Amino acid sequence: MALQWMILTYVVAAEAAIALLLTLPAPKLLKTRFVSLISLILQPALFVVPFAGFQLLDIYWKMEHRLTCTSDICTAAERDRSEKSLYKAQRNVILCSAACLLYWCIYRICKYYKDIESLEEVEKRFKEE
Repeated sequence: MALQWMILTYVVAAEAAIALLLTLPAPKLLKTRFVSLISLILQPALFVVPFAGFQLLDIYWKMEHRLTCTSDICTAAERDRSEKSLYKAQRNVILCSAACLLYWCIYRICKYYKDIESLEEVEKRFKEE
């Protein structure tokens, strides 16, 4: 059960590193090559969005069908276990949201760089005429 969260954690860490590398200043040649490489990786990496969505649905289903410990019969250990489970679910929701948000940010950054490159080519053609 914890394997899927470890995978998602590593994916989010990799996405954060890629987003950081995309936003760092670099020479133009290096930046264009890096953006084209990341653009090639983006389509197969789209698996993270439905995967995170499925995990969010799983968390929602578990929250709806969770046994709550609100009466006086519950022991302190049961209440602690219930609270710990709730905190883990909240952490995992943040993790899933971060995975989707970082993927979208990387996609938009790459798209902006490609748009800037095409506009620079158009500008260069107009200057040559």
